[in-house]
Amino acid sequence: MYLSICCCFLLWAPALTLKNLNYSVPEEQGAGTVIGNIGKDARLQPGLPPAERGGGGGGGRSKSGSYRVLENSAPYLLDVDADSGLLYTKQRIDRESLCRHNAKCQLSLEVFANDKEICMIKVEIQDINDNAPSFPSDQIEMDISENAAPGTRFPLTSAHDPDAGENGLRTYLLTRDDHGLFALDVKSRGDGTKFPELVIQKALDREQQNHHTLVLTALDGGEPPRSATVQINVKVIDSNDNSPVFEAPSYLVELPENAPLGTVVIDLNATDADEGPNGEVLYSFSSYVPDRVRELFSIDPKTGLIRVKGNLDYEENGMLEIDVQARDLGPNPIPAHCKVTVKLIDRNDNAPSIGFVSVRQGALSEAAPPGTVIALVRVTDRDSGKNGQLQCRVLGGGGTGGGGLGGSGGSVPFKLEENYDNFYTVVTDRPLDRETQDEYNVTIVARDGGSPPLNSTKSFAVKILDENDNPPRFTKGLYVLQVHENNIPGEYLGSVLAQDPDLGQNGTVSYSILPSHIGDVSIYTYVSVNPTNGAIYALRSFNYEQTKAFEFKVLAKDSGAPAHLESNATVRVTVLDVNDNAPVIVLPTLQNDTAELQVPRNAGLGYLVSTVRALDSDFGESGRLTYEIVDGNDDHLFEIDPSSGEIRTLHPFWEDVTPVVELVVKVTDHGKPTLSAVAKLIIRSVSGSLPEGVPRVNGEQHHWDMSLPLIVTLSTISIILLAAMITIAVKCKRENKEIRTYNCRIAEYSHPQLGGGKGKKKKINKNDIMLVQSEVEERNAMNVMNVVSSPSLATSPMYFDYQTRLPLSSPRSEVMYLKPASNNLTVPQGHAGCHTSFTGQGTNASETPATRMSIIQ
Repeated sequence: MYLSICCCFLLWAPALTLKNLNYSVPEEQGAGTVIGNIGKDARLQPGLPPAERGGGGGGGRSKSGSYRVLENSAPYLLDVDADSGLLYTKQRIDRESLCRHNAKCQLSLEVFANDKEICMIKVEIQDINDNAPSFPSDQIEMDISENAAPGTRFPLTSAHDPDAGENGLRTYLLTRDDHGLFALDVKSRGDGTKFPELVIQKALDREQQNHHTLVLTALDGGEPPRSATVQINVKVIDSNDNSPVFEAPSYLVELPENAPLGTVVIDLNATDADEGPNGEVLYSFSSYVPDRVRELFSIDPKTGLIRVKGNLDYEENGMLEIDVQARDLGPNPIPAHCKVTVKLIDRNDNAPSIGFVSVRQGALSEAAPPGTVIALVRVTDRDSGKNGQLQCRVLGGGGTGGGGLGGSGGSVPFKLEENYDNFYTVVTDRPLDRETQDEYNVTIVARDGGSPPLNSTKSFAVKILDENDNPPRFTKGLYVLQVHENNIPGEYLGSVLAQDPDLGQNGTVSYSILPSHIGDVSIYTYVSVNPTNGAIYALRSFNYEQTKAFEFKVLAKDSGAPAHLESNATVRVTVLDVNDNAPVIVLPTLQNDTAELQVPRNAGLGYLVSTVRALDSDFGESGRLTYEIVDGNDDHLFEIDPSSGEIRTLHPFWEDVTPVVELVVKVTDHGKPTLSAVAKLIIRSVSGSLPEGVPRVNGEQHHWDMSLPLIVTLSTISIILLAAMITIAVKCKRENKEIRTYNCRIAEYSHPQLGGGKGKKKKINKNDIMLVQSEVEERNAMNVMNVVSSPSLATSPMYFDYQTRLPLSSPRSEVMYLKPASNNLTVPQGHAGCHTSFTGQGTNASETPATRMSIIQ
């Protein structure tokens, strides 16, 4: 026994390696004979990575018990130890019974080693010379006419040797008699088999010797050779003058395989010059024609017509030889022989055969690189020539390589690569994407080159294993959420959505908010996100006037392994304004929602009484204001501009209708629902023009210089006080009926000595006036100045108490009023006087307008 290992082809693939091993073993070996060590011979050393073993790609180490037989052409004869990888025989192998006449006897196995390598193993069974040649019988009886001419040939029965090659039948030897009458000629048939022919060397003489005994020996080519013998008994008979003669000693006929039964192969013609029975020829197959030939052909004994009798198969035997003899019916006939060689023409009657030697178990990772082996395929065709030339492709895919590979496409990411001896590997042609397609039905198509061509298909399924190769992807890059201000903390604002086409944990998405700040405040105090569904909730109540909008980023992360993938999107939260702020009237200045305004008499039509100004913290329609008079304007004396809030007169002599008008002004915004504010404006008519120091309430007062009105006010007050005292004294003296507002006592009524005299009245000047603190408004001492008469006025017929509020901190002065002194007032020095006081807006409301007189504005 000897070992012949030939690694003909090594296919590198990231996950699979193909190795070829050739062994030979002599026949007749007993059970348990070790043929080879697969792990050692293929360099699959235990514990070494494939790269160090001579293989390619992939990680991992060899493991014991990792040898698995995928296919075995003779499982009852050969096997592989799963742990050690030893290839051994299971019983005695007889080559002759296994392969019969085949010159090459070979067994094949496919072994999957270490879950990484496929070993293609071929074991040749070597022939030994364990069989001697043998003849069908021990003796051959022959009748030869004495007039047979020298050179006449007589075919002899062939010997059979089941051995092949050098150990098969090699030659024949003839042990001749002493007279040298016969010779032996050894010839070869088309299939290489040897057959002998007996040749007459000299003329025979029946009368001299009528019987000859010859010994035919068959020898094989073994060392030492083996042999077999057969005895030939030749009987010399009386002559028949002429023997049949064929037109040619041999004929060649071409016949298509699968020719219909009854098809004529050849019409033989042998002639005999004799007459009568001696010239009548009968045809038959020679006695040593194989039984298979007799099954396939028939011969008409009278006409010599050979026809097809059985089914001809080129793949079984492409060439057949028919030995035919013709003999006449005369006594002692000498038969004539010829050989008809039938050459079968191959027809494309066999479709290609596709067999899966190995198919990758389990799913294929979508991360598998191009060139990953997923299957090993054997494609064969029993036909020959063009009929056996194959073209293979993956249906819908592409393939390149030798051996007539063809086909192209793009829908299936696989291709075929030819290895050797009709073996192909199915490998990935481009990167896989499970999200595009998670399973493929791979179909192998084989087509031969016949006319018409025959096709075969065979399919297998490939499932794609998911890898974490897709990050979560948001449906939008920017999410805009809206929420009304004054929302409830915990209110749902909206959701973000990120989709991951991967499976399982690779496609499970969780959400979180990336750290950021709004001003100095962390975003985590504003909003939160549900990590499972991406729902966003408010954590506080928003105020539009403080925060109109803010942005933050949401992170979407999958749970893939070994590393997760992530992406983010921006979320913009817009706070919507709600009409939650009512208008606030800031002009004119209100006290208890009331303000008093003074308008000079005869101001005329369209006089600007005041400007009502209100502020609203809201924006948009909620902050747009409208002004209107809702009460007190039944006589339509005034109008207000709804936009600017300006109040103007509509009647040139409104004071004739009523000197005092109380208007209720309403300021309304345009929010939903609307909010409003009201103010009561008391408009009074005053005589003359308004003093320069008394401002009109309009939009320009905010631009005045504060120091200038204060100086003007103080100066004006001094002049007004002086003029007021003079005017009141004169009016009280004359008892002016128009000024009934003052109940002044003439000093002479209570003190006649002062009233009826003709003495000269003392003239009042401003030096007689001094400023003292008011008894009524001591609490406002810093803002009130009281004007009273000086002691020098004691001689005056009347005594007045002039009092006015002077708000020193205000840019405008208040209205001054004159009030008579009470009746029980005791006048110093026994003089009775008339007492009055000047007051501002703080005057007791119980006092009627008839008891007050406006001096000046």
